[in-house]
Amino acid sequence: MRIFAVIAMVVGCWPGARAEDGPVPEPVLQGFTADPSIRAFGGKYYIYPTSDRPNWETYEFAVWSSNNLVDWKKEGVMLDLRKDIVWADLRAWAPDCIERDGRYYFYFCGDGKIGVAVGKSPVGPFADALGKPLLERGGKVRTNTIDPHAFMDDDGQAYLYFGNGGNCHVFRLATDMVTLVGDPVEIPLRDFREGIVVFKRGGRYYFMWSIDDARSPDYRVGWGWSESPLGPVEYDGDFIALKKNGRAVGTAHHGVVQVPGTDRWFVAYHRHAVPDGSGYNRQVCLTEMKFDEGGRILPMDPLVPAFPTGSKGLPAGE
Repeated sequence: MRIFAVIAMVVGCWPGARAEDGPVPEPVLQGFTADPSIRAFGGKYYIYPTSDRPNWETYEFAVWSSNNLVDWKKEGVMLDLRKDIVWADLRAWAPDCIERDGRYYFYFCGDGKIGVAVGKSPVGPFADALGKPLLERGGKVRTNTIDPHAFMDDDGQAYLYFGNGGNCHVFRLATDMVTLVGDPVEIPLRDFREGIVVFKRGGRYYFMWSIDDARSPDYRVGWGWSESPLGPVEYDGDFIALKKNGRAVGTAHHGVVQVPGTDRWFVAYHRHAVPDGSGYNRQVCLTEMKFDEGGRILPMDPLVPAFPTGSKGLPAGE
C-alpha cells in the first residue's frame, strides 16, 4: 500500500492526472498570467506579467515580488489603463520595467500601442510619462507595436526592442528613457513572431524570441547571438531554447534574469494552464537557463522547474 501511495503522490500532482501524463511544475504566480518580464532590483526579484482575460481584453497590470525566486507576493495593481491612461483602455499586454538613476520605467502595451510610465519604486505607483503613446505602427515602423523589451548596455546606452508579425525593431533611447533617438533598426530573426528579449553575457548579445502563435501548443522560444545590440544575429546549431513537452505546451513569451553577482540565469515563461488551459488561460513558470562551454544556450525542459518541490529557492545573498 505504501508503494502505491508514493506513486500516487508522484504522478498525481494535478486533478485527474494519469501516470502516462507525467508531472508538471507548479506555476509560480497565482491565477492566469502570461508574457512575464522578470527583473532584479535592489536585492529582490519582480515579475511583470499580462493578466489573462477572455480574448486578451485585459486592462490592468500587476506586479509580483520575491526574495528567493520561490515565494512570490502579489504587490497589487500598479497601472490600470481605464484609470491611468487617456489613450488606451484595453489590451494591456506584455510589459517590461527597467531602472535608471533611481527611477523605474514601465513599458507597456495598450490597444496595440506602446506607452511608458514612470515611478519611484519597482511596484509603483506609475504615472504615464507622455500622455500619449511612445510608439505606434506607421511610417518607418513596419511591425505591430507590442511586446516592448528594454535593455541597457554597459556603456549606459539604452534600447527599446519590440515587434509582432514582422521583423523585430529597436530604437535607441535617450537618457531620459522616454525619448526615441533616430530611426528604428530592423533585426531579422529566424521565424520571429514576437516577445523579443535581449541580454548580454561574456561580451556577446543574446537574442531570444517567441515563434508561432500564443494559442498554439507549439509556441516556442528561439535564440541567437550577435556582436552588437543592433544585430545581425547568428545561429549556432539548434536555435530552439524552449518548447513543449508532455502536458506543458505553448511554452514561450518569456523573460530572463541574471542572479546579481553570479553567472546563474533564470527564465520566466508562460504555458497553457494545466489542466484545460489555452492561449487565453495561461500560467507563469520558472526554469533555470544554462550554457555550454562555448556559450550556447542549452535547451530547457518545461517539465523541469527552477527549484525542486519544497526548496527554499536561492540562498540568502544571491
